[in-house]
Amino acid sequence: MTDDLPGYQIEALDAEGVRAAAVDLAATLIDCVEGGASVSFMSGLAESQAIAFWRDVADQGERDGRAVFVARRANDRAAIGVVQLIPAVAENQPHRAEVAKMLVRRADRRRGLGAALMRAAEAAAARAGKTLLTLDTASGDAERLYASLGWVRVGQIPAYALLPDGRPCATTIFFRSLAPERGPEAPDVRR
Repeated sequence: MTDDLPGYQIEALDAEGVRAAAVDLAATLIDCVEGGASVSFMSGLAESQAIAFWRDVADQGERDGRAVFVARRANDRAAIGVVQLIPAVAENQPHRAEVAKMLVRRADRRRGLGAALMRAAEAAAARAGKTLLTLDTASGDAERLYASLGWVRVGQIPAYALLPDGRPCATTIFFRSLAPERGPEAPDVRR
């Protein structure tokens, strides 16, 4: 169990762990899409397509080193929340990663799971030497969560994607600096 989330546990999954949890993760993805989340899929997402997505995430993780964190219920071990931390692949961006597909089943929301998943991703990023994280969201609830965790809202892009029902939606871009706090810059004393 997680100390601040009685009844739940947050854990990191390797590629095999993602494959083993693919059915639960698919159910979480389907639940979120059916709830209106704009997370790359349209309404009517088939279980087979959702399972294939998570298996692809496992394969990608073996290639790009992404980290996947899952929230589980302690009583039945069901995976009911998930987030990915995807390192930037560009040679000039070794300091950066993207947080993606932060999902929590609707019945398990408002219990601190989203915040706990984000803290796990941020801690893993810091351990990996990442100093800048980015994410995008089309959810007002998610925006409030990210802002409460210290993420900075950059702006919004209109008509960026479609909601599961086919209506266009905007996406809001956020970043979070994980750089160690620095004091004021030393004055330049060269003459």
